[in-house]
Amino acid sequence: QVQLVESGGGLVQAGGSLTLSCTASGSRVSGYGYSLGWFRQAPGKEREFVSSIALSGFPEQYADSVKGRFFISANNNLNTVTLQMINLEPGDTAVYYCAATRSSWTRGAADFSSWGQGTQVTVSS
Repeated sequence: QVQLVESGGGLVQAGGSLTLSCTASGSRVSGYGYSLGWFRQAPGKEREFVSSIALSGFPEQYADSVKGRFFISANNNLNTVTLQMINLEPGDTAVYYCAATRSSWTRGAADFSSWGQGTQVTVSS
């Protein structure tokens, strides 16, 4: 069982920046080939994939809607993944969830076995 704790998020004006972090803990995290990903869900919309990265640092993936604005990085020693978000748009407003999977290339929510509690990101226009 992997536990995920998210931090970051908040309220920012359009064009601003925020950073989200997610730390994984549990007896079977290090050396088990986990990737951590970020999904988001806006009111009335389905949960959608944002980005993911293996704790080893490769591979990393991005949804087309955030390429060039969001940047993900991993610290394998700390089992932590950071999502730096720049040039934020009102359309980025959502609850952001961290999730863990052992399938490095998947973008499907069903393939992620552990989820964090979510953190709110609000971008005002």
